[in-house]
Amino acid sequence: MQMQIGIGAVGASGLVSGLANCTNLSNLGNQIGDIGSALGNCTNLSNLELSLYGNQIDVSGLGSGLANCTNLSNLELRLSGNQIGDIDVSGLGSGLANCTNLSNLSLILSRNQIGDIGVSGLGSGLANCTHLSNLSLILNGNQIGDIGVSGLGSGLANCTHLSNLILFLDSNQIGDIGVLGLGSALVNCTNLSNLVLDLKSNQISTVGASGLRSALAKCTNLSSLKLYIEENEI
Repeated sequence: MQMQIGIGAVGASGLVSGLANCTNLSNLGNQIGDIGSALGNCTNLSNLELSLYGNQIDVSGLGSGLANCTNLSNLELRLSGNQIGDIDVSGLGSGLANCTNLSNLSLILSRNQIGDIGVSGLGSGLANCTHLSNLSLILNGNQIGDIGVSGLGSGLANCTHLSNLILFLDSNQIGDIGVLGLGSALVNCTNLSNLVLDLKSNQISTVGASGLRSALAKCTNLSSLKLYIEENEI
């Protein structure tokens, strides 16, 4: 049985205090609160799963905490529906920039308040994660436009070891310029074999769709492609 629990900053404070003393922790799974301020002491973590979706908690310290977790190889953050904005996501990106040993990363950030500045900051952080082989970015239902998705693409272009990429960008504000920039970036991911790209309900015309198709045709190692582009301006 899985239970989703809503908790605020006050309720999470005891958990945070306790984790701060767990300096030899190597594996952590959590479904109840914001523990970013404690993670900085958990420097031996290699596997981390945090489920914080559907709360109204402060995640501003999460990035700074993760910055000290340099041994992380597997990270999953479920942060949907938390009113997370650009500052929080930029901070998360800054933290991830230190996690250079990551090979598997899943960020579920749907239905927040993330715009171009935030997702560009996230892209800058991911640019340092050059050992990533499996990446899932769930960013649907935000406020991301052309500048943001181009910035995200610039970061992904450095992830040349990527083999599997899942990228949900549906229900944002992405147009032709953004999708062309993203396509150009993905061409650099020469080891990409499996790609799921959801761009539904944006502002993409035939120009952007055609350019994206041409770019993906250059990803010669792709063996599986799932592209969702309906409900645009095509």
